[in-house]
Amino acid sequence: QHKDAYQAILDGVKGGAKEKRLAAQFIPKFFKHFPELADSAINAQLDLCEDEDVSIRRQAIKELPQFATGDNLPRVADILTQLLQSDDSAEFNLVNNALLSIFKMDAKGTLGGLFSQILQGEDIVRERAIKFLSTKLKTLPEEVMTKEVEEFILTESKKVLEDVTGEEFVLFMKILSGLKSLQTVSGRQQLVELVAEQADLEQTFNPSDPDCVDRLLQCTRQAVPLFSKNVHSTKFVTYFCEHVLPNLSSLTTPVEGLDIQLEVLKLLAEMSSFCGDMEKLESNLKKLFDKLLEYMPLPPEEAENGENASNEEPKLQFSYVECLLYSFHQLGRKLPDFLTAKLNAEKLKDFKIRLQYFARGLQVYIRQLRLALQGKTGEALKTEENKIKVVALKITNNINVLIKDLFHIPPSYKSTVTLSWKPVQKADASQKRASEDTASSSPPKKASAGPKRDARQIYNPPSGKYSSNLGSFSYEQRGGFRGGRGRGWGGRGNRSRGRIY
Repeated sequence: QHKDAYQAILDGVKGGAKEKRLAAQFIPKFFKHFPELADSAINAQLDLCEDEDVSIRRQAIKELPQFATGDNLPRVADILTQLLQSDDSAEFNLVNNALLSIFKMDAKGTLGGLFSQILQGEDIVRERAIKFLSTKLKTLPEEVMTKEVEEFILTESKKVLEDVTGEEFVLFMKILSGLKSLQTVSGRQQLVELVAEQADLEQTFNPSDPDCVDRLLQCTRQAVPLFSKNVHSTKFVTYFCEHVLPNLSSLTTPVEGLDIQLEVLKLLAEMSSFCGDMEKLESNLKKLFDKLLEYMPLPPEEAENGENASNEEPKLQFSYVECLLYSFHQLGRKLPDFLTAKLNAEKLKDFKIRLQYFARGLQVYIRQLRLALQGKTGEALKTEENKIKVVALKITNNINVLIKDLFHIPPSYKSTVTLSWKPVQKADASQKRASEDTASSSPPKKASAGPKRDARQIYNPPSGKYSSNLGSFSYEQRGGFRGGRGRGWGGRGNRSRGRIY
């Protein structure tokens, strides 16, 4: 009954603008009454979704959720996902709203459509579908995002993660870490394993391959916020000690202006406090110790007249030393007799001389920084030069605390410090001046030259030796592959393409 009339409406899509507008409204309106014409009806509506007239397209897209019944829903989701490639903003918003409305009817069916396009669709569709998931999932209510739906997202995401670009990987980590079921200890553990797999920690590390280095850093940045006293960083810390530290000076990066060595040392320092039981602890501590020595110079030899024989003070790289000393202090807790029992007396004596020399230079610089910042508050502290000094004071104070610990007999590992680029949890009076305004300062490019030494000081404060990236770094800021898609990490193979309506 009325089948011919409905067929006439379907044929309206071949007519003029007026007929098409009517068809765009009436095809969905009577769709449920003619199940035997379901395929023809959906195809007719699709033709309207691709019409040249933008108002007809918008009308047709707006009505698409009415076709999302039973077995048709995944297909409608698939179609809507492909329509995300629209460059018309009103049309694009209609597609987003339509997807959200069918999400509320059947989340798994909708996700099926989205993921099939992420795995097999055009690049632009894949990109926008991933973006849709990363921005919209968190807005859906709990009754939509059930445990079963979250499990489905995890399963499908794992398939996608087999072949992704760095940028896509960052977005998927954002999607997954936002899932309620993955915010437990075991959930975070699962995410860390996913990241470790992506970082390919079994492979041989190639320091001269910028993509290999970038991949490791991208992955480690995603893992760092997941670590805690229950979710250990051991696998990553071990890899950094065994493969990355020995190659520190030969690391290459595709990112312009990034101090790659400091970036690696910062990540190692952040992870070191959550390291569990390590298999080769002594040998890794030794690697860390050897690397630390490279940045802890011996005092320059004095000539017979008491003058400095070489006329040049060694450069003290505080930013590097803060990271290495902190990591050594954290791992040293697990083997407290390393300095006394595992090193020979000569080596320990040499280390103490280096520590003493460094501490002496440190005291001079701390005094100068405090003097320079004395009485400055609010706006005055926000100038580029003072921001650098505030961070420099945090760095030097941290090193000072850690060196004092190691001077104890036997060496102690009890002090706790907050790394200079991390926000301070509680600023007590002594730290207040050092921590003001550093939590979110953007990284200054160059440290200014230190003040001139006076005649009695044997130490020359470093000029520009703070590293080019002094301040805090934010994971968001540095997310993404920074060079577009399909480079090195994630050329994504040959996938099928084309319209799959």
